[in-house]
Amino acid sequence: MTHPLIVPMAAHVAWAAFLYVVLTAARAPAVWGVGRRADGSNPWSKLEPRISANLSNQFEWPLFFHVACVLLIITRDIGPVPQGLAWLFVVGRVLHSAVQIPIANVRLRGVVFTVNFLAVLALWAVVVARALGV
Repeated sequence: MTHPLIVPMAAHVAWAAFLYVVLTAARAPAVWGVGRRADGSNPWSKLEPRISANLSNQFEWPLFFHVACVLLIITRDIGPVPQGLAWLFVVGRVLHSAVQIPIANVRLRGVVFTVNFLAVLALWAVVVARALGV
């Protein structure tokens, strides 16, 4: 039986892979000349740095998400709270991308990031509580 935290972890990995595909497509006009405008410019030039920054973000705070999940998987003691927090984190990462890439609203991005941040902190609280036998 698949551990319930594997699926949200895999969903985050799939999201990061998707962002790599999107970044490759956004860079294609500049790198390979595919999709250039008639004047030779890249139609994605404004979004490419945002996509790249968002992809980098997938390897910063999410590291703590994956470590917490692995620790919870090792304990084999899982309940609905960690599962819900894991999915909240994944949905938050997708929303973070949806805000950071096309909208670039820093205030809204901060709110969405806070959801991700708190979900991971709560996962770590579960890890520590279980380690202490609380």
